[in-house]
Amino acid sequence: MQAIDALLKRRSAKALTDPAPDEGALELLLECASRAPDHGRLRPWRFIVIRRAARERLGELLADQLRRKLPGASAETLQRERQKALRAPLIVVVAAVRNAAARIPPIEQILAAGAAAQNLMLAADALGFGAMWKTGDAAYDDTVKTALGLAAEDAIVGFLYLGTPAADGVPPPTRAEWADRVSYWGDESSVKA
Repeated sequence: MQAIDALLKRRSAKALTDPAPDEGALELLLECASRAPDHGRLRPWRFIVIRRAARERLGELLADQLRRKLPGASAETLQRERQKALRAPLIVVVAAVRNAAARIPPIEQILAAGAAAQNLMLAADALGFGAMWKTGDAAYDDTVKTALGLAAEDAIVGFLYLGTPAADGVPPPTRAEWADRVSYWGDESSVKA
């Protein structure tokens, strides 16, 4: 797949099933992720791989976070939260472990981890896998971060759900959707009459 084709056809999966990327494919995805732009060569990204029974433990962690946030949450609501961890056979949590002593601003370290997540998603698509990028309240919860081996000051940039697409994904955006998001500053030749 050509890079331009991959970018223009990228879409999020609606539903994912087995098979997930095997060990070789996962290593390739993580290698691709690690090629992200990185100001200062800090390599702030961390990848936490969650699969098999560990997904159920993540589901409990998600439900516990929701219970803390909404003490009156119903059993049904908590069960739906648990099920989120089972929406794909493989989850890669992408985080930015920020280096406070570095001269690189924290936002740039977080953006580097976000670029790594995007690389991973594009590589998954190139290998024929589907991916969904999710966050939600759990991504910002210090208890969740700690349970995943991160520090409270670290940033989870996404829970990347990976597997085989069970159905067509969300259609890619039409090519014209970007035009209303662009402006030209200081370019007199682009001023509309």
